[in-house]
Amino acid sequence: MISTVQVMIIVVSATLYAWILAREQVPQVVAHYILSLSHNYYLILFFINIVLLIVGMFMETIASINILVPVLIPVIAELGIDPIQFGVIMILNLMIGLLTPPFGTVLFVLSGVAKVSVEKVAKDTAIFLIPLLGVLLLIVLFPQLTLFLPNLIFGK
Repeated sequence: MISTVQVMIIVVSATLYAWILAREQVPQVVAHYILSLSHNYYLILFFINIVLLIVGMFMETIASINILVPVLIPVIAELGIDPIQFGVIMILNLMIGLLTPPFGTVLFVLSGVAKVSVEKVAKDTAIFLIPLLGVLLLIVLFPQLTLFLPNLIFGK
């Protein structure tokens, strides 16, 4: 119960912060800045992936989503990236960040459940980072991997 309350306080704080950012039009400023650097689809997606991985290492996932989605939506809309595609990329990035030291929260949970050190858990889960990053690369390079089924069901 205490852990749930702690997480919910973080989520509520992040939601309030995201609302303040939106009210002050920070997403538009950030989008303009990112797009002024480059209009290259892959370069901007690479930059966004790096940012999401770093954020995933340090922040709780729901809080990260609440803060970053309003900031990044104008960028992906300008680049013509499908929102479903971006959602999959964002979630996968943040989940990879949860498994990555120094503050990967899943590492601490696994350590507590297995009753082993965080270092041992980090070493044992590190092997999973390679296929996860490979899947992330495939999803970024080939959007149809994530969009095939939604397009089949709902149309384009």
